[in-house]
Amino acid sequence: MEPAELSAQSAMQASPVEAWDRVRRRLRAELGEDVFSSWFARVELGGIVDGVAYLTVPTRFLKSWLEAHYAERLRVNCMAELPDLNGIMLSVRQVASRDAAQAPAEVVPLRSRPAPAAPAEVKAAPASVAPAESSERDLVDACGTLLDRRMNFQAFIVGKSNQLAFAAAERIAAAPAGTAPYNPLYIHAGVGLGKTHLLQAIAQEARAQGKRVAYFTADRFMYGFVAALKSQTALAFKEKLRGIDLLVVDDVQFIQGKSIQQEFGHTINALIDAGKQIVVAGDRLANDLEALDERIRSRLGGGLVVEVGDLDEALRAKILAGRLEALHAAHPNFHVNPDVVSYVSRVVATNGRDLDGAANRLLAHATLSGQPVTLETAEAAIRDLVRTREPRRVKIEDIQKLVATRYNVSRADILSERRTAAVVKPRQIAMYLSKALTPRSLPEIGRRFGGRDHTTVLHAVRKIEKAITEDRLLHDEVDLLKRMLQE
Repeated sequence: MEPAELSAQSAMQASPVEAWDRVRRRLRAELGEDVFSSWFARVELGGIVDGVAYLTVPTRFLKSWLEAHYAERLRVNCMAELPDLNGIMLSVRQVASRDAAQAPAEVVPLRSRPAPAAPAEVKAAPASVAPAESSERDLVDACGTLLDRRMNFQAFIVGKSNQLAFAAAERIAAAPAGTAPYNPLYIHAGVGLGKTHLLQAIAQEARAQGKRVAYFTADRFMYGFVAALKSQTALAFKEKLRGIDLLVVDDVQFIQGKSIQQEFGHTINALIDAGKQIVVAGDRLANDLEALDERIRSRLGGGLVVEVGDLDEALRAKILAGRLEALHAAHPNFHVNPDVVSYVSRVVATNGRDLDGAANRLLAHATLSGQPVTLETAEAAIRDLVRTREPRRVKIEDIQKLVATRYNVSRADILSERRTAAVVKPRQIAMYLSKALTPRSLPEIGRRFGGRDHTTVLHAVRKIEKAITEDRLLHDEVDLLKRMLQE
């Protein structure tokens, strides 16, 4: 059998999930990490019905953008990994299951649309957004965004890693209109650590205090601006934003396009100058948001910057216990003893969303098998969550602090121009670790080490790489630093 036939046969035998994983790898290789992360990371395969792949996305804006700019590339890559496919269809995730189950009579194959090399700037989008379905339509902000009643301060579980962010959020929400205790407040955290919950809680409490609040995700802000441009209501859109008391923006790292970023920056400046409060959240420090305009990064970094850290075991146990208690209220026969709670909170050490997944898996086991949840069954139920645990996200600042402490110098010494041997060696080791443990480019690493040129970083990396192959003690020392940073 020819290699091409073997490849086609293996593709046909592979599961849809495996095929979709290969499609994602293709897209990442073709478009690069930045474009893939911005536009494809949140695309999921909902299912395959009658030869049509149903792909789901979280927002209408993302659906419109992909249909307009990347439909052909999506179609080609999907059909390359799923030979029996006739077409693909995009839908917003909240209605994806209904779309897949009902298999609409007319399937749009999304073909014959050219795809650009990169999303340089948004040019057009549908003129209006259909209102989202909700049984509680009254809980909306000044710009019509639905807020989730469940994400309030009372439901937020406080621990060491988030208590500062929680305190700042409460103070801002309770402050009288026209006052800005911390402006802007910038909250940064990894996935599933509670920053969206805090932002929603701020918006709801401030709204209850009678303030005019605008809550946006990055996608919704971009969609609103582009739709206003197309419908020639951009001035009204800008004036509406400038008339609020509190602007809350989540996932700022996804804001794309020069004109959109400019308008976002102008809005922030205008509101801060008018004494209005700004709250923004991102997945990393503002200075690390390389795709964001430098002036916006500077503005965000100039206020109160708070990190929501990783969940410690005690906080994970409290969160899991709360989730299980809510499930018990809906399923009275569902019980989980404290030993199981302790075990799950110890081994599922990633984020709150994985704890939700663990609670749901325990419930599924109990209801489907009719057996009580034991340590043994719990271990089997959550095995995939433990196996797929992501490594800790390492920051350049953490590397600099650890290396400085280890070699008895200050972080300021590492960032300085000093060239003594006692400073140069730890500086080069810190640069090497920054290249090995973070996704930052050489120019970005150089900028974070006192504005050095990328060639200086490259020299340091090569020197340490060579030294650790020749010096066993240095090899062990660097390896220890790596493990300390990653644990």
